[in-house]
Amino acid sequence: MPNGRPAGRFYGWTVVHAAFVLAVFGWGIAFYGPPVFLSVIHESRGWSIFLISTAISLQYLVGAVTGGNLPALHRRFGASAVTKAGALCMAAALLGFATASSAWHLFVAAAFGGLGWGSMSAAALNSIVSPWFVRNRPAALGMAYNGGSVGGIIFSPLWVVAISTLGFQMAASAVAVVMVVTLWMLAELVFSRTPETMGVHPDGDEPGATAESVTSPAARPLPGALLWRNRTFLTLAAGMALGLFAQIGLIAHLYSLLVPSLGAAQAGFAMSFVTIMAIGGRTLLGRIMPIGTDRRLVACGGYVLQVAGMIAFILAAGTNVPLLIAGVVLFGAGFGNATSLPPLIAQVEFVKEDVARVAALIVAISQGGYALAPAFFGLVREFAPRGEYAAPGAAPAIFAVTALVQCLAIAAFLSGRRGTRE
Repeated sequence: MPNGRPAGRFYGWTVVHAAFVLAVFGWGIAFYGPPVFLSVIHESRGWSIFLISTAISLQYLVGAVTGGNLPALHRRFGASAVTKAGALCMAAALLGFATASSAWHLFVAAAFGGLGWGSMSAAALNSIVSPWFVRNRPAALGMAYNGGSVGGIIFSPLWVVAISTLGFQMAASAVAVVMVVTLWMLAELVFSRTPETMGVHPDGDEPGATAESVTSPAARPLPGALLWRNRTFLTLAAGMALGLFAQIGLIAHLYSLLVPSLGAAQAGFAMSFVTIMAIGGRTLLGRIMPIGTDRRLVACGGYVLQVAGMIAFILAAGTNVPLLIAGVVLFGAGFGNATSLPPLIAQVEFVKEDVARVAALIVAISQGGYALAPAFFGLVREFAPRGEYAAPGAAPAIFAVTALVQCLAIAAFLSGRRGTRE
């Protein structure tokens, strides 16, 4: 591993690998599953896209509350117990979505899904992985977050194939069983350990070794309410929240928008390609980004690529397949780092004692914000005019709104850079 000890000599990398698997299931079910569920439930039940999108929004909202409290839950009950409970909640949500016969069943399932998502999302990965790393945290978190991308590669087409072959109920049951068994074992064998109980130091350093700091000299402690009046924190939280609002809002509808031109199977693989690009970008960045890099500028670069992708989607007009693929590639190129970079920005811009609190809060704020995104984008999709002869997959208003929100995220990150802060 870069700048650290080989994986076999430091248990922290075992924790990263286990967190990777946790992310595969968390994102594969709670993040990449809902776009497919939306399409399947809409077609099989006849319920409106807005209704189903609202249920998905509830899942993310409950996940935001759970994720914001996750560090405290881990301290009180342990990461192992919380992960086990989250897996059971996610299984209940899957079965609820698959068997819902009334609209209110969707909202009950979504509430359980939110509890599961909160215990497997970015907040969980940060809480589980960060205590083991300082110097190598970008690479470690990047690898763990790549599990979410791999979850998209696996689950986006898997959900389509499994549901069409086995039916929604059987497919959901099979995935639920595999998830619970796998995560239960990882929780028992890996997440039950901490650096303190194993007597090891971050990054596998020898006792007494001088710890390398990545914190900016300008960082100052921000106890209590001081944090909420700090421009650095507010712009970081706003940038992450706006960026993820745009991404989650679009990703919840992208599959169903691609189906008319690409077909169900190819649309599923296109969704997987979004995550392939995300993995490449996140892995490369985690390995080559120097300690002194302006991480806010890197975040802005990712959103510039995605804005270019939105332009390609608009020009495709729902029919031009090469432009649709170009949109998928550009959207995916900036997709992965929207989640992993903000906690790494926090590592540089805040003192060590505040980083865990800041990371948990920005993730929770972002999840609370993007909880509303699927429903908001559902409204845009339902009521925005498309034109009398527009293709079924054409949704220029959705892509334009996505680009606008991403530009606002860029503005937030730039306004908090060193030299521009009050």
